[in-house]
Amino acid sequence: MNKSPLAIAVLGSGKGSNCQSLIDAIAAGRLNARLVGVISDVENAYILTRARQNGIAAEFISAAPFKTKLEGEAERRYIATLKAWGADVIALAGFMRIIKPGLLAAFPNRILNIHPALLPAFPGVEAWKQALEYGAKIAGCTVHVVDAGTDTGPILVQRSVPILDEDTPETLHARIQVEEHLAYPEALQLIASGAAILKGRRFYFRGTATPK
Repeated sequence: MNKSPLAIAVLGSGKGSNCQSLIDAIAAGRLNARLVGVISDVENAYILTRARQNGIAAEFISAAPFKTKLEGEAERRYIATLKAWGADVIALAGFMRIIKPGLLAAFPNRILNIHPALLPAFPGVEAWKQALEYGAKIAGCTVHVVDAGTDTGPILVQRSVPILDEDTPETLHARIQVEEHLAYPEALQLIASGAAILKGRRFYFRGTATPK
């Protein structure tokens, strides 16, 4: 029996290329899901335009007065909107806000983020620059569950790219983004299919060994 499509809501602050990868994966039949809505904390963010062009509900909800976190009345408005849309899972796609306990409690272990590094290495901002400056030989991206820490939640999917001698931050970031656009739909399909099982900090997958 086919599972019902996973109801995904996306939060983003910028261009929304990862949101587009989800839209494309759904259209191609690689992701059994539907996007129920997109919220941005930036009024003119292109991610909202992408959503509207594809017939997806799109809302600007200010996070003021805070500059770097989602808390207080704004957080309550986000939660109310996400619940009204019937979201099963929240996908952060370049959402430049720290997620606080209220939203985490409203969607426990159901908020995902994609980070441009192979966590736990290089958490935080501009991770591709961190990897390049450190002299790492491999970079990549990680889809993980959001928890109360900074890029510290359980890891669901990782994809890697080599760091080339001639790489600049821009060329490395571009190659990582190619992998992001594959990793996010892959991770969400694991959730949608019921294949991913979270035990403690580790994800296991149906058909493989799981802890007793």
